[in-house]
Amino acid sequence: MSNMRFKVFIPEPECEESHKILEEIAEVKIGEPNIKYTEDRLIEEIKGVDAIIITSQHHITKRVIEAADKLKIIVKYGSKPGIDNVDLEAAIKKGIIVSYTPQANSDSVAEHTITLMLALLKKLNIFSQRLKNGLWRDRKLLGYELLGKTVGIIGLGAVGYKVAEKIKGFGVKLLAYDPYVSNERAESVGAKLVDLNVLLKESDIVTIHATLTKETTHLIGERELRMMKKSAIIVNTARGAIIDEKSLIKALKEGWIAGAALDVFEEEPLNPDNPLLKMDNVIATPHAASCTYEAWRREGFMAAEEVLRVLKGEKPIFSI
Repeated sequence: MSNMRFKVFIPEPECEESHKILEEIAEVKIGEPNIKYTEDRLIEEIKGVDAIIITSQHHITKRVIEAADKLKIIVKYGSKPGIDNVDLEAAIKKGIIVSYTPQANSDSVAEHTITLMLALLKKLNIFSQRLKNGLWRDRKLLGYELLGKTVGIIGLGAVGYKVAEKIKGFGVKLLAYDPYVSNERAESVGAKLVDLNVLLKESDIVTIHATLTKETTHLIGERELRMMKKSAIIVNTARGAIIDEKSLIKALKEGWIAGAALDVFEEEPLNPDNPLLKMDNVIATPHAASCTYEAWRREGFMAAEEVLRVLKGEKPIFSI
């Protein structure tokens, strides 16, 4: 190890096989499993480190960046880091490259999104629990078909586009809201671009695929939830803070909407006492939409290769 020039820290590794390509020029330190990396802990860990590869669970704040004495690159597995992940302003100011692994997990997240929709519409959580409790089907408990429903996609980037592609075969009508994409992009996948209010009022299913920014934080609050149909459901596999969770809990309790399927939450890991976990009209998964062997392998190698490029003095490919 003494002849190695660089240090790479990976708090939560996704594909340890990918570390082999880094080990030729760097010492790779892996984080402890099931440890919450607080700001103070990351400040300690980042000293003497040339590169860090993170997941959505890690927060590289201004304080962490300022404490970094050798850091050259921050790479996030998966989608572009939002404001909850990396303080981009502080990183840019210090000349630290921030990168990610675009589209590595898009198919996995899109598949998970559609799975959540179907599970909620078909009441799979309720039927499964009833059967485990010794109960059979009940004529008062009927699910719904996806066929003929209007699906509103908020954010037509990599994942939103894949959702549109994959869900078309179910015979749905597609609406999309994304101020940053062209009509041509929406039309190419069979979606109609509309404003947010129209999407919320007309959709039977609203699914969120936006990056967390200042503009998208609490994009869906009480006003927006009240606009939705009482029979509508909302799905979120993007970032928890895009929905105002307190308003969502109220909406589900008071019946403004029919249900929610959630993979992400405002606070993660989710508090076991969160009211969302006690509701029959909610299906929840632990920020696991990208947790497939295929996605983690792609993310692992893309992240490692990006770090390798920078440590060798080459230009990064996926920097923000």
